[in-house]
Amino acid sequence: MFRYMVAPLENFSGPAFRSLCYKHGADVTFTEMTRVEGILRNNKSTLSKLIFPDSTPVEIQLLPGDEAQLDSYLGSFKNFEGFVGFNLNMGCPSVGIIKSGRGAGMVKRLSKVDRLAKIMRLHQFPFSIKLRLGGTEFEKKHKVYLRILQNIDTDYFILNPKHGMQESGESEDDSVYPECVDICNSRGIPLIANGGINSIKKVKELEKIGISGVMIGRAAITNPSIFDSLKGKKASNKTEITKEYKELSEKFKENEKYFKNYLNWKK
Repeated sequence: MFRYMVAPLENFSGPAFRSLCYKHGADVTFTEMTRVEGILRNNKSTLSKLIFPDSTPVEIQLLPGDEAQLDSYLGSFKNFEGFVGFNLNMGCPSVGIIKSGRGAGMVKRLSKVDRLAKIMRLHQFPFSIKLRLGGTEFEKKHKVYLRILQNIDTDYFILNPKHGMQESGESEDDSVYPECVDICNSRGIPLIANGGINSIKKVKELEKIGISGVMIGRAAITNPSIFDSLKGKKASNKTEITKEYKELSEKFKENEKYFKNYLNWKK
């Protein structure tokens, strides 16, 4: 089944936004990127990203680093209604994170990724991996990302076809998809496309080459009912969707920053 997902978006992916996107056609939602060490330290800012007031299907996106920390967190994790798995972030383009060998800087570290994936399997939680084409243009050129697709055991991959040094406004390189699809198909692992997806035409093009689903980010902030549109259903107008978002935000008593950021984005 072709799936529609709303991307993990820093300062946007609060409970109300996730619920809103789910009500309007997203099959799976994701939390903001969450640092494992912050959870273990009971960091208030980190824990504020892990609030789940309803049963909206959600994956918790983790920024992994230390294997022992990941193992410790998973060992104490308590399942909840709506939880459908974890997502390991190997695509964050922050320069500091890449330099620390995490985010997009993790893509070249095959042995490290393998150890993290085996810890996930040990704890028997469903999980996915979201990755870029490497941390730099050099890594993309040498196709380090293919080693991840060829060797790592996960439930599915989400690929943003950019390298870590590219800005959000730069174009994705969709030419990498066919080779990636072939590898994933040979292993029976679905590949989800992410980045620059905002039309039925684009979705159909990706579906035609064997992509198993799409993850939508910026276009979902602009219009959280885009998932309805992509599924051929009637989408809500901006006035309706904003009213619905506000009501959910108030119902969940979530941090006001999420709704304010949404309003500012629309401007």
